[in-house]
Amino acid sequence: MSGVRRLGRRWRRRRPLRTRLAVAASAAVALVAVGVCTAAFFVIRYEMFHQLDLNLTQSATRVIQENRDGGPQVVAGECRYLSAPACAQIVPALPAEDPAAPYLLPVSAPVREVATGDRAPYFSNITLSGKPMRMLTTRLGDDKALQVALRSDSVEKGVRQAAGLLAVIGAAGVLLAAGLGYWVSRTGLAPVARLTATAERIASTRDPRHRIELPPGPPGRQDEVTRLATSFNTMLGELEQSVTAQRRLVADASHELRTPLTALRTNAELLARADRLTDAQRDRAAGALARQLREVTGLVNDLIELARDEEPTPLLEDVRLAALAEHAVTAARAHWPSTPFTLHIAPDAAETVRPGVPARLTRLLTNLLDNAAKFSPAGLPVEVELTASRHARSGSGSGSGSGERLELTVRDHGPGITTEDLPYVFDRFYRAETARALPGSGLGLAMARQIARAHGAELTAKQAQGGGALFRLTFE
Repeated sequence: MSGVRRLGRRWRRRRPLRTRLAVAASAAVALVAVGVCTAAFFVIRYEMFHQLDLNLTQSATRVIQENRDGGPQVVAGECRYLSAPACAQIVPALPAEDPAAPYLLPVSAPVREVATGDRAPYFSNITLSGKPMRMLTTRLGDDKALQVALRSDSVEKGVRQAAGLLAVIGAAGVLLAAGLGYWVSRTGLAPVARLTATAERIASTRDPRHRIELPPGPPGRQDEVTRLATSFNTMLGELEQSVTAQRRLVADASHELRTPLTALRTNAELLARADRLTDAQRDRAAGALARQLREVTGLVNDLIELARDEEPTPLLEDVRLAALAEHAVTAARAHWPSTPFTLHIAPDAAETVRPGVPARLTRLLTNLLDNAAKFSPAGLPVEVELTASRHARSGSGSGSGSGERLELTVRDHGPGITTEDLPYVFDRFYRAETARALPGSGLGLAMARQIARAHGAELTAKQAQGGGALFRLTFE
């Protein structure tokens, strides 16, 4: 038995899915066809013999009635032919009462038992003069048995003809099942074949722009395989976006790193000839080298941070945003002494907590404050405000009801964001025309939005009324 199972597993591994599905579908339909034909054969056979048994019962009843009414008698030892294919004889219970003439129909011990009442009437198949017959043995009065026999060759011939016809039908059903199984496997697995071809093409070309062709029809009536193909196309779209973003990040990073690395190399080569430089030149080159090293280090750190898609779960904890905002504003005041920072925390938001990573949320706030201070003219404030509000949550069941929304806004009084720049503010390495001369790599806001989304929040930007930019961080 284990050998058969191993053989079956080896066959499944070596045969493609289409062949296995065709064989399974063909076998299922073939089994149904053969089962139906077999059941039909037994039903036909039973009905034909049942009809023959009813004729025997009627003949026996007629003989018994004639014996009671004084009609033509069936004498023991003689076979009275009721019609061309039928005859009847009487057998006494005691062998001593048997007539001298031999019985035409076979007499056995069960016949004597029926005569004495020790056995119920029964049907049997016999052969008489080379002809098949069906015989009924029943009791006739006291201590006698009546045997009635009818030729059954016509019934057996009909059974054989039905068997042959049903065998032909079953064979045709098996052939039809094979054709249907092939058609089902070919039609049902066509989307899977297209999916496989697309996956192989992507693997060979490394181009995720390929898509699986979907059959026409409304989306609500798609079958499981079509939905699988649709999901695969969606996955390919996400993969294409990811690959495109990765390539753009690499291209932008290489572009941004080229200039500071060139400057580093120049200053390093200059310091290598320090004996030819004056002390002032040597100090300027060393200072430039240190400054450029800090810029490159910061840029590399920002790229590493952007490469993370989500926050590590073990580091999540309940964070009080008001405390983080106070800490970030205090640090910004020390870093930007010429820019005043104002902080307003609503009373209902002072103790509100959200799950998150404190260091990452601090980095988010620091990036927003640094961006606002960088564009604010000296002496004009950067306004930070944290508020809380109740709002209705959509959904059903436990997901419906009301919740608390936290909003942190950072507003500066600088030149603001132009309509042309607004869609690209959070793109990596994007820098507006007004910011080209300012320090920075163009990664701060991109990193801030990524951290916000990793914490289930949304970061938006718009032009503030009266001038300046307004950034809003919303926690639902």
